[in-house]
Amino acid sequence: MSRRLNRVPISLAMPPPARRGFGRIGWPARRRSGFTLLEILLSLALVALMLIALNTFVFSMGELWGRGADVHLFEQHTRAVTRFLDRELRTAVLPPSSGANATPIALKEVRPQSGSTEKLLTFELPAGCRLFVWPERPLPEVVCSLQAREREGLFLLWHSRLEKNFENDAPRETLVTSLVTGLAYEYFDSDFNRWTAEANLKLDNAGNPLTPQRLRLKFAYNKLTRETVITLPVPTGTLPLF
Repeated sequence: MSRRLNRVPISLAMPPPARRGFGRIGWPARRRSGFTLLEILLSLALVALMLIALNTFVFSMGELWGRGADVHLFEQHTRAVTRFLDRELRTAVLPPSSGANATPIALKEVRPQSGSTEKLLTFELPAGCRLFVWPERPLPEVVCSLQAREREGLFLLWHSRLEKNFENDAPRETLVTSLVTGLAYEYFDSDFNRWTAEANLKLDNAGNPLTPQRLRLKFAYNKLTRETVITLPVPTGTLPLF
């Protein structure tokens, strides 16, 4: 018996090593981690506060944009109408429109479709205008007049010299904009070296209306108002350099 006990391996006779804090292969065991209930509640509260702040920001920006949209569109409309009239008036004084029958920018007696004759600022567009809607094919040599009507807007009265009843028929009417509430005529006073704006045409000593040097358009939309000025071009007989 003594001989057999002596043959027992030493490794089996020794007690197992302490395994506290070690895994199966002797490495330190991983510590399990997670969120506590308090941490989850705090995270949800922070997310809710962020969503509320973002929602308030979005609605406030939408309100500000809604307020500024009317102003932006109104300003854009006034600039577009002013540029359109300025371009058409400059086209009217180009050399091709300076013939014997051409109408320079001047005051002419016009009888609108309402029937009342009045002095209106009149000019001629050799190729017409993109706003005109013809009953048949378009015609050249279109005589146009500007008329501002109270509570209606700014109108272009137009007809072609090539029409059969040009002298007798009333011109057609095209609404340029309904936001123009007034049209004033500006004259330069050389004695006082200043501009004066007149609601009605200025008369000379003989009682004849004088052609203004500038036009002042008054726009209004709700509580928004603006005024723009158009300088009437003078025929030069030469083509522009630009």
